[in-house]
Amino acid sequence: MNKKIVLRDDEMPRQWYNVSPDIPNGLQLPLDPETKQPMSAEKLGAVFPMGLLEQEMSMERYIDIPEEVLEILKIWRPSPLVRATNLEKALGTKAKIFFKNESVSPVGSHKANSAVAQAYYNKREGVKRLSTETGAGQWGSALSFATSKFDLECKVYMVRVSFNQKPYRKSMMQTFGASVVASPSTDTQTGRDILAKTPDTPGSLGIAISEALEDASKRDDTKYALGSVLNHVVLHQSIIGLEAKKQLEIAGESADVVIGCCGGGSNFAGLVAAFVPDYLEGKKIKFLGVEPASCPTLTMGKLAYDFGDVAKMTPLLYMYTLGHNFIPPGIHAGGLRYHGMAPIVSALVRENIIAPIKVHQLECFEAGVLFARTEGIIPAPETCHAIRAAIIEATRDLKEEKTIVFNFSGHGLIDMASYDKFYAGELRNYDYPEEEIMKSLSDLPEI
Repeated sequence: MNKKIVLRDDEMPRQWYNVSPDIPNGLQLPLDPETKQPMSAEKLGAVFPMGLLEQEMSMERYIDIPEEVLEILKIWRPSPLVRATNLEKALGTKAKIFFKNESVSPVGSHKANSAVAQAYYNKREGVKRLSTETGAGQWGSALSFATSKFDLECKVYMVRVSFNQKPYRKSMMQTFGASVVASPSTDTQTGRDILAKTPDTPGSLGIAISEALEDASKRDDTKYALGSVLNHVVLHQSIIGLEAKKQLEIAGESADVVIGCCGGGSNFAGLVAAFVPDYLEGKKIKFLGVEPASCPTLTMGKLAYDFGDVAKMTPLLYMYTLGHNFIPPGIHAGGLRYHGMAPIVSALVRENIIAPIKVHQLECFEAGVLFARTEGIIPAPETCHAIRAAIIEATRDLKEEKTIVFNFSGHGLIDMASYDKFYAGELRNYDYPEEEIMKSLSDLPEI
């Protein structure tokens, strides 16, 4: 038995898979906040290049990956599918556990899959500079890497609590030539207004998105890049699941359970999407989206139209949301601290195709430590959530034979400060109070 299944370069998918046309009852269109009518491409074109907007709205099931993008992806793709045999042994389970190792990218996570594509389409249309937000820093690192490949400038607004918790993420972005500031910052009017009201705010992805959008809207040479949530990001990430399906076939296996952690939804949807047609054709597959109990978008949020940011600069997206004013606690899984969920993931939950679950950070870190000691890779705090769910599934019935696949979305080598706090007993579990969620949801836009 091979420990890992590795595809050759010429076996890498040459098309992305667009799951949107296959979702039962479809997706709701994004709305213009002013008119409450479907958002026009012209308005979106102020901050996004047309190549990405075409993908955002596309109902084609397969879209060609440009050669220029493929050449850069080949630096680390195809990524390995690995059998977690030592973890299986430690658990005493008859389940087979596989993980798709996205930590092998130059920046250590799946985020580079979309960053390279977004940088390419912006460069093709003459854009000189990109602005973006980042939570834990994975997306900011990925876009910094991608813009360096296409000779673009990059400005990153990093959520303040993560900016302080993860200083080496900032160093990584600077190494690739990006400019990084803590959000909220004094560089935008949005940031200045928030700092004036709450100078000690930990920040949020919603605030950082507002700052990045304001930045892009005020400069003719700049467009905005988003690392999750939107359809074109999910499209680019579909390469994960497409590869995994090929690799499982080589191993003579078929997925019974597919798992990923959920923040905005990109890594989870990237793995799950390719398996959805099999499910719709009658194959019994369990899709588990795992989120932190401290930011329970899918398990306690509401499916509604909402803004993607605090300053209400985005279109209205039909998604599961905790409310655009939601400020999550400073848990160490910074990439999972977002109030909304990708419309694609939201629609799949609506159709009962995806089952969301929430877990606490202490059990996740415990799972991450066990994984590191058995499989030899230290997972990012976000990835620990997927590992925890895989362990839960594998130990429901230790004698049940099934195949579990989860997305190892990133390594934790730049997150060791989080592990230090875990070992020191400084981390606490936190259930976000339902009354606070209801308060945040009370400000949803009226449609």
